[in-house]
Amino acid sequence: MIFVTVGGQLPFERLVRAVDAWAGSRGRTDVFVQTGGGTYRPEHVRFQAALRPTEFRATMEKASAVVGHAGMGTILSALELGKPLLVLPRRAAFHETRNDHQVETARRFAAQGKLLAAFEEAELAGLLDRIESHAAPERISTSAPAALLDRIRRFALDEPWRP
Repeated sequence: MIFVTVGGQLPFERLVRAVDAWAGSRGRTDVFVQTGGGTYRPEHVRFQAALRPTEFRATMEKASAVVGHAGMGTILSALELGKPLLVLPRRAAFHETRNDHQVETARRFAAQGKLLAAFEEAELAGLLDRIESHAAPERISTSAPAALLDRIRRFALDEPWRP
């Protein structure tokens, strides 16, 4: 199952429409989309506007791949679970966000090989066709290393740092 998420704050109809069209053209019935609301109702995929955190986590765990916006919550969750991830960044020009920070986030993570990124809807279908066979990234930890936490604690307490 491919899990598509637009995040918890705003709808992202450009992504939902593109994935719905792709699923319809490929006869895919194993796509589930968390739509975030909005007015568009997908025709070819199962969908729900919002998921409780436990439902979101369970759905992502079951997924063979994740598709979403380039929000940090989505990226970090997919990396933590070791799921192949494809992102389409929200764009300010389309009034999907205030600025293009997601474009830069997607570029940086794609350059590191952590995810696949489509920067235009036209790129999405080809990447969707191969997302499930894309190698899953190395899982990340859910907590920071002890040395980093110690350094932050010392900084916050204004204690000297010794390497």
